[in-house]
Amino acid sequence: MDQTATGKLAIAGGAQTHSGGWPKWPVFDLMEEAAVLRVLRSGQWWSVGGTEVVTFEREFADFQHASHAVCVTNGTAALEVSLRALGIGCGDEVIVPPYTFVATASSVLQVSATPVFADICPHNLNLDPDAVEAAITPGTAAIIPVHIAGCPADMDRLRAIAQRHHLALIEDAAQAHGAEWKGRKVGAIGEMGTFSFQASKNLNAGEGGAILTDQEELAERCWSVHNVGRVRSGKWYEHQVLGGNFRMTEFQAAILRSQIKRLPEQMQQRTRGAAVLNQSLSEIPGIQPLIPEPAVTAHAYHLYLFRYISEAFGGHSRDEFVDALSMEGVPCSAGYVPLYREKLFYRKANGQGKWCAAGRPVDYTAVQCPVTEAACREIVWLSQNLLLADESSLSDVAAAIHKIQRAWTR
Repeated sequence: MDQTATGKLAIAGGAQTHSGGWPKWPVFDLMEEAAVLRVLRSGQWWSVGGTEVVTFEREFADFQHASHAVCVTNGTAALEVSLRALGIGCGDEVIVPPYTFVATASSVLQVSATPVFADICPHNLNLDPDAVEAAITPGTAAIIPVHIAGCPADMDRLRAIAQRHHLALIEDAAQAHGAEWKGRKVGAIGEMGTFSFQASKNLNAGEGGAILTDQEELAERCWSVHNVGRVRSGKWYEHQVLGGNFRMTEFQAAILRSQIKRLPEQMQQRTRGAAVLNQSLSEIPGIQPLIPEPAVTAHAYHLYLFRYISEAFGGHSRDEFVDALSMEGVPCSAGYVPLYREKLFYRKANGQGKWCAAGRPVDYTAVQCPVTEAACREIVWLSQNLLLADESSLSDVAAAIHKIQRAWTR
C-alpha cells in the first residue's frame, strides 16, 4: 500500500488514493454508430411501421425469459402503462417499498390509486414479505416489489402472498436487467415486469423502457395503452381505451439491440468486480456488503451497496464518509431518502392537489419504516461502471476506506 493510501485524507488536502479514473459509461463503438446510421438512412425513425422496436421487443423478451414485451418511452411510463392495463385506479391501493426511485410510487398516483408503503429487508433492502402481508387491506389491488440495485426480491414469498390475496404482482426491474431468481430471469415472474433504459442503466439508450409479461391479454392491453388506446385489429383513428403516446423510437431500439449484445459479458465483469469488493470490504470493521437471498442466481449489480457503521469510523456520519471517499477518487453517493418523506406525499397527506377522494386516506407524514430509515442513514452506493474496472483499481476502494478509518480513529 503506497503513501497516498496511508497519509493525510484527500478531503484535508492530501493525495487521492485513486487518481486513474474509472471505466466510462456508456460503452459503445462502431456497432452502435452503424445502428444509428441504419435508422437515420432508412428514413423510418418512427416505430409505427418500423422494424427496430418490434425486433428488440422479441430479443429482450427472449433474453429475460418472457413471452411478450412492449417497449415504451421510459421506466416510469412502463409502470403507469402496466397499472392502467390492469385496470388499477381510484379507490385501489398498491403496496410499494419506500426505498426506491420516486416513480415506483408516483406512477400509482398517476392512475389515481393510493401508494401504501411497506418496509424493506435489512440484508438486501428489498420489499419485506412480512411487511407486505401486514399492509394488505380490502382495498389492496397490487404489489410492486423493486429488485433494488439489480438484486431480485423474494419472488417466491411475494408471489404466494399475491396469489393468496388475489393481487397483481408487478416487478419493478428498472435496475435488474439480466438478474435471475432460481435460474429464471426477472420481469415475468409476476403478472408483469417493468424496465428502464435510462442513461445510467446497465442496458442503456439514454431513455426508454419496456414491459414484460407471459400473458398475451396483458401484453395487448399494454400495447393499447401505450399506443393512444388503439387495438391491433382496429383502424388508425379508432381508440377503444384510455391511453397515451408512450411509443419508443426506432433510434432507441437500434441502440438497445447493440447494447444487449454487450450485456452478458458486462454482467460477468460486474459479478467479478462485486466479488472482489465483497472480499475486501467485508474485512473492514464497520463496512457490511449486502447479502442476496440464496435463491438469487444472478445479481445485475446496477449498484454495489454496502452498509457503513459510523461507530467504527470515530462517529463520523455516513454523509461525511461519502464526501471523504469521493475525494479519495472513489465516486459514491448516499442514495435514496424515504419516499414518504418527499414533499409530493406530504402534499397528498395534507389534501393539496387533485387526488382521488374515493380511497382510504393515508397520512404519509405518520408513516414509519424503521429499516428504511436506517438504510437511508447508513447505505453507500457505488455505480455499476466501477465494477467494470480491473482488480487493481477495485483494490483502491478498500485502500481508500482503510485510509479514512485510520484517519478518523487515531
